[in-house]
Amino acid sequence: MSAEPPFVPETSVLAVASHVVSGNVGNKIAVFALQSMGCDVSAMNTVQFSNHTGYKQWKGTRVSAQEITDLWEGLKQSYLDNFDMMLSGYVPGAAAVEAVGNIGKELKHKSKAQKPGSFFWVLDPVMGDNGRLYVAEDVVPAYKNLIQYADLILPNQFEAELLSGVKITDFASLENAIRVLHQDFGVPHIVITSVSLPSANSSPSTETTRTMSVVGSTMTSDRQPRLFRITFPVFECYFSGTGDMFAALMVARMREAVTNYDKQSNGDGNGPLVEKLSWLSPDDADAQDLPLARAAEKVLASMHEVLDRTCASLTAEMAEKQKDKNLDEKALHLIKSRASELKLARNLGSLRNPKVEYRAEKV
Repeated sequence: MSAEPPFVPETSVLAVASHVVSGNVGNKIAVFALQSMGCDVSAMNTVQFSNHTGYKQWKGTRVSAQEITDLWEGLKQSYLDNFDMMLSGYVPGAAAVEAVGNIGKELKHKSKAQKPGSFFWVLDPVMGDNGRLYVAEDVVPAYKNLIQYADLILPNQFEAELLSGVKITDFASLENAIRVLHQDFGVPHIVITSVSLPSANSSPSTETTRTMSVVGSTMTSDRQPRLFRITFPVFECYFSGTGDMFAALMVARMREAVTNYDKQSNGDGNGPLVEKLSWLSPDDADAQDLPLARAAEKVLASMHEVLDRTCASLTAEMAEKQKDKNLDEKALHLIKSRASELKLARNLGSLRNPKVEYRAEKV
């Protein structure tokens, strides 16, 4: 019997992302992961593909901006538009990004009129990676117009550069990019999901394990950053959907962390954090103790275990397949793509109660 899920209050989530018939990316990850954590999930799919594009061949269609708007209007007419949180991931095209943004803004406006903190939007601005865009160029300004309305954004390093206009080459420029996003755009919470920078003491090392970092910040009342970093080992395997998994788990873990913060603080005289706009911690909260940092620690722990098991399975399967001399390069690529799908269904314990531990450090 699987372990009990962690304490996540009853939470209704609107998940807006891609869908594939086979495999684990986008909403296939978000719905499974969030439901596994006890959340009630409504999925709005922005594409309907046979499989993810890493296979280099697929069939399917992209949803238009009008179809996104129609789906939202359909939810509203049946009173199905009450959500505690929203997760937005891959959206095809600038017009569709704007349509999704209108949903987020409408929910945000409604929550402000009712009770601050009653709605929280996690936005993953999926645009590209490793210096390369894989969306149209007009998607970038569409997201730059939108992030001011989100509560938490989850760009990778390249996407953080696109949004902030700051080229990230060292930790000082990384801090500057986060400062711009806080001060110029007013984004309350930021996590840059895959930071790879040259070491400050770049002397030769005997270490064989490559590492990367997650760097996050929750702004103060005057929009100053509070930076923390979590370093994690890089698995030398090919994966798809890791960003989608990180984003989905951050939704549940952020909700959990804010609830735990309120329990442990016994109130600061200003009411529970969960009732504050954007769940912003008091200015005297240390960076490594922020709910954002606590959430990221647990997310990375779950990801470590799932990626470790996926990599082991992938390595074993490919070692066996490569013995078959009848398989050409294309066939091996397709087999590898299938073997690289994240092993979620058999690892519920890793999603709910990972045994690996990570700790954020203040920087």
